[in-house]
Amino acid sequence: MQWIIFMLLLLISSMEMLTQNRWKKQASAGLLENCTGCVLCSEDNGCITCHHRLFLLIWRDGIRQYGMCVHTCPPGYFGVRGLEVNRCTKCRSPSCESCFSRDFCMKCKDKFYLYKGQCFRQCPPGTEVQPGTRECQETCEPGPWSEWSACTHESRTCGCKWGVETRVREVPEAAREERTACPALLETRRCRMKKHCPGGE
Repeated sequence: MQWIIFMLLLLISSMEMLTQNRWKKQASAGLLENCTGCVLCSEDNGCITCHHRLFLLIWRDGIRQYGMCVHTCPPGYFGVRGLEVNRCTKCRSPSCESCFSRDFCMKCKDKFYLYKGQCFRQCPPGTEVQPGTRECQETCEPGPWSEWSACTHESRTCGCKWGVETRVREVPEAAREERTACPALLETRRCRMKKHCPGGE
């Protein structure tokens, strides 16, 4: 009887060891999958340090923190290269899709507009949406209109019934430097000319 109990205990112990070994193999295989590109890897937290060309991406899930080595940082992050570790750093604004630095956005998420590195629900006053983009551009306020020019037709000021006269307005220096889109800077209109030139020309 004792021999049968001994054999049963031995069998149970062997089964437990086999189960533990199988679990350890699965865990180490999963760990290797999560540790691609890692130099150091933790079973609980993933990558701790990466190979020198990769970026370390760290994210939180509740109170736990996980690390992963990536070639490029995902949307909402930007890469910072350092002497010891290259790190993916999160953009400060949650409405920013990609950023150049923590506070300077380069592309906003849908329903937001980009203006001077920041994301807005609407373009700020004095700006308008650039056609075909989700970027705000400062509106141009040109100077006053000049007086209408002399009425001419093919460089002549007389001898025809109808001619054209023009007027212009200047663009401020700041708008010219920023290449801001401006409204019309030149206007023309039809005008009546002197039909007969003085002296019968």
